[in-house]
Amino acid sequence: METITPLIEARSISKHFGAVTALEEVNLSLMPGEVLGVVGDNGAGKSTLMKILAGLYPPSQGQLIVQGQPLQFSSPKDARDRGIEMVYQDLALAGNLRIDENIFLGREQTRRVLGFIPVVHHRANMRQAQEHLERLRIHVKSVSQRVEELSGGQRQAVAIARATAFDAKVIIMDEPTSALAIKEVRKVLDLIKDLRTHGIGVILISHRLDDIFYVCDRVMALFHGRNFAEAPLGRTDRNEVIGWIMGNRGQTAAARELDLN
Repeated sequence: METITPLIEARSISKHFGAVTALEEVNLSLMPGEVLGVVGDNGAGKSTLMKILAGLYPPSQGQLIVQGQPLQFSSPKDARDRGIEMVYQDLALAGNLRIDENIFLGREQTRRVLGFIPVVHHRANMRQAQEHLERLRIHVKSVSQRVEELSGGQRQAVAIARATAFDAKVIIMDEPTSALAIKEVRKVLDLIKDLRTHGIGVILISHRLDDIFYVCDRVMALFHGRNFAEAPLGRTDRNEVIGWIMGNRGQTAAARELDLN
């Protein structure tokens, strides 16, 4: 039987900020084409863990394994170079720039003028942006639209397109539907589902359990900076996951509790 290597693993990750312990021996793994939901109350350690995976924070203890290789990230660029992208809650898009300019911002294709002067190759960037959006089944009027003209759901889609434009293996998403109108939520969740067909693994942080149960394959809960419980979506329900978030472990969850010792 063939063993599938996780895209990314966090092994016994701890993070201390002075005397404050934000994470204590947390484990996480993500398989190719899997959507993992990460839940927990405010202060549970979700964002801190994601920032470690994305290279913003170094862990105080523990190890990151990317496609079977132990790694240390010193910056978000190190994580991006290994195919790990994070889509932040504020999206970090430039509203006054076009869609294609946002997708390739800082990584534009260039051409040479007079044989040696590099300039941005706008036509090539626009063509590749359009092809990438079509591949992800993202529909916009034109890639030349400015982002400030787009709806919230379209902006979220552009942020996802930007994150996946450069051979991403892992996409970390922080509350991607929190600011969206109800009619736009399903479109964004369907887009996340579609990423699985490209073999991309997604880590989804969300307080919206409807989103978790619609799009995720597995859910894990953090409580006070530690692993609390996890299960495939087919082996749990909303009430049980709400209990995990509050620090209550039912009988079925106890049987699934991770062995961290």
